[in-house]
Amino acid sequence: MMTATPAVRVDKDEFRAAVLRHLTYSLGKDADHAQITDWRLAFSFAVRDRIVDPWFASTRASYAAQAKRVYYLSMEFLIGRLLEDAIINLGLRDVAGEVFADLGVDFETLLEDEPDAALGNGGLGRLAACFLESLSTLGVPAYGYGIRYEHGLFRQSFDKGRQIETPEDWLHQRHVWEFERPEAAFRIGFGGNVALAGQGAVWTPAETVVASAFDTPVIGWQGRWANTLRLWAAEPEHGFDLARFNQGDYAGAAAPEAAARTISRVLYPDDTTDGGKRLRLKQEYFFTAASLRDILRRFDSEYNDLRLLPRKVAIQLNDTHPAIAGPELVRLLHDEKGMALDEAIATARGCLSYTNHTLLPEALERWSESLMGDLLPRHLQLIERIDAAHAKDHPTRSVTMIGGGDVLMGPLAFGMAHRVNGVSGLHTDLMKKTVFAELHRLHPERIVNQTNGVTPRRWLLAANPRLSGLITEAIGDGWIDDLERLADLEPMADDAGFRAAFAAVKRANKEDLATFLAQGGAEVDPAGMFDIQIKRIHEYKRQHLNILETIALWQEMRDDPHADWVPRVKIFGGKAAPGYFFAKEIIHLINAVSETLNSDPVTSHLLRVVYPANYNVSLAERLIPAAELSEQISTAGKEASGTGNMKFALNGALTIGTLDGANVEIRDLVGAENFFLFGMDAAAVEDRRKIAGHADHAIAADSRLARALAAIRDGVFSRDDSRRFAGIADNIAGEDKFLVASDFTDYWRAQREVEQAYRDQDGWNRAAVLNTARSGWFSSDRTIRGYMAEIWDAPGIAAE
Repeated sequence: MMTATPAVRVDKDEFRAAVLRHLTYSLGKDADHAQITDWRLAFSFAVRDRIVDPWFASTRASYAAQAKRVYYLSMEFLIGRLLEDAIINLGLRDVAGEVFADLGVDFETLLEDEPDAALGNGGLGRLAACFLESLSTLGVPAYGYGIRYEHGLFRQSFDKGRQIETPEDWLHQRHVWEFERPEAAFRIGFGGNVALAGQGAVWTPAETVVASAFDTPVIGWQGRWANTLRLWAAEPEHGFDLARFNQGDYAGAAAPEAAARTISRVLYPDDTTDGGKRLRLKQEYFFTAASLRDILRRFDSEYNDLRLLPRKVAIQLNDTHPAIAGPELVRLLHDEKGMALDEAIATARGCLSYTNHTLLPEALERWSESLMGDLLPRHLQLIERIDAAHAKDHPTRSVTMIGGGDVLMGPLAFGMAHRVNGVSGLHTDLMKKTVFAELHRLHPERIVNQTNGVTPRRWLLAANPRLSGLITEAIGDGWIDDLERLADLEPMADDAGFRAAFAAVKRANKEDLATFLAQGGAEVDPAGMFDIQIKRIHEYKRQHLNILETIALWQEMRDDPHADWVPRVKIFGGKAAPGYFFAKEIIHLINAVSETLNSDPVTSHLLRVVYPANYNVSLAERLIPAAELSEQISTAGKEASGTGNMKFALNGALTIGTLDGANVEIRDLVGAENFFLFGMDAAAVEDRRKIAGHADHAIAADSRLARALAAIRDGVFSRDDSRRFAGIADNIAGEDKFLVASDFTDYWRAQREVEQAYRDQDGWNRAAVLNTARSGWFSSDRTIRGYMAEIWDAPGIAAE
């Protein structure tokens, strides 16, 4: 791999000595008996040592400059593996590879030994991780704040095609990147009672836990600046009860610890039960309250005038999960620091901004007043007063923060933010017209757009070393921290030699992926088109549209197996929420179709379906460089942005997709001729939904669709239970909320256009080069610069 020149020269012998020193003195192992994990941990410690100095220097520079800090609050930080990220940004990869070659340790095996940090699920968490890396690359003083989940979401496996959830065990080994901060601990309360005291109130919680801080440094490109990801772990305030233990109540003695640790055990506990809802709200308040107290502690150490807070503190709420930050910051300013309520509200709003990630009403969180009043009684009072103040200022308003017995976290987040941003042009426009139409009318200056981006260091330089090396050889390495320089590749699309080299990179990546899939028992031919859909499993993302078209294609192939078919490998990846029955049924159907198609002697050489389990960042880093067709097929108007679509295009995959989320910007930039568009736009979707029996009409008009649904309904993929998947067929033929049936025919047409284009391999390769060359705008560096200028008013400190 060709890498950029490191900011600081690394001495190979010195680095080798550092690794061996940590192997001996940090791990207590000698080289002759060290296992791969020992080497990986020693290597990680040696790399971490080189991060600490710029991390400390960045902190000192932030204090010296009295710079405004950015605080990014998110329930998820899907950081994945950190070791390769760190050595790429420090310029250590080549030297480290040489060191381990000399030591006789396989370097790639060593890198793959690191477990993924199980701190997120999908795009929301991966975006947060990209943003932290870009904030460090751009030299912006920043903290990320979240929860240190012991078990993350869950580890996915399949049993007879069904999703099985087991705990993630990423912390069973020492997590070398974090530093525990026992001095940064805060008591967080729940329940209890509220007593008025002057203009404010005193809240006496009935239950308290301790939020303990664990810091992970996040190094930017070339190691010039490092910021902090601070994660909170929940611990009991009083710990083990020895008296109860000595009385024989062993479970009771440990109960306080178990109850506290429950808060930071699992990401997104199933909230279909009352207990799950209670835990989810506890989690959201726990990390938000701890973060705000930490922010104020840091502010108080530098300044003695709370009116400076909006000039020195920018707090970004990543979705509604931390929306309780509004009333909590008001409570801290008003009840604990004595600021007048109106001033506290205005001060808090001056600090807070909110990123909306969804137009789905069910995803805009709401909590019952009874639950909020029970867990956070003072906050419910303050929300009522915040809502009343908003009503006084806007007497004609119809939107409230409390309604129908619920606290509405979307309107609350909007009302307590000075800026509210969407994450793609279309999404932001639809926010103004749909979920926040009334609030936009009242506050027309508040909503702004910041289209998402991805970090090129992780998603091209590290994930696709063959392609990044080819790019650097062609145009130099300036693209790594200025991704729009990829435009310099555009003339190369007309260079036959470069197109051939580009195609060779893709083929090699496909062969690597085929080898990896074979280890899991899935045999695929790299000569086939690699057609990939990887994302959270949800009806609006329409994995069932994809598998339905796959079934129809298989039926056509069986009818005429000797026709001029383009061989395909259809790859799916993603997890369904444990309580989301329909999404789990989609997974089951995909796996059942895979079993049938892959064993079909007539068509298996033409069409195969693969679903590797436990999709995560590391698996994405294998799949995306090998992809040739990117499936971005959500119902128009429902996907806020997407970032996977950007990663695929950046790595030279062509997109088949709807006019949804950032697909719109991708198509505009890469060119309509290099994008396979299908389906209704957002306006047509709304019109179609108003037609009674819209699914029936679509099915009656398309015999392929009817036939594929019949196969599902009649048990072709479930012969031991002919009705097993009838619910999916009935949903598509019935309510069909996300218009799978209505978009099927045009999806089929677009897929045939894909095949026609793929037959012309030279033309396809040209389009693939142009996708990469024209995707430079989708850098998270560009996105962060937009936040800095239009939301945070934070110029940052030059990372020189």
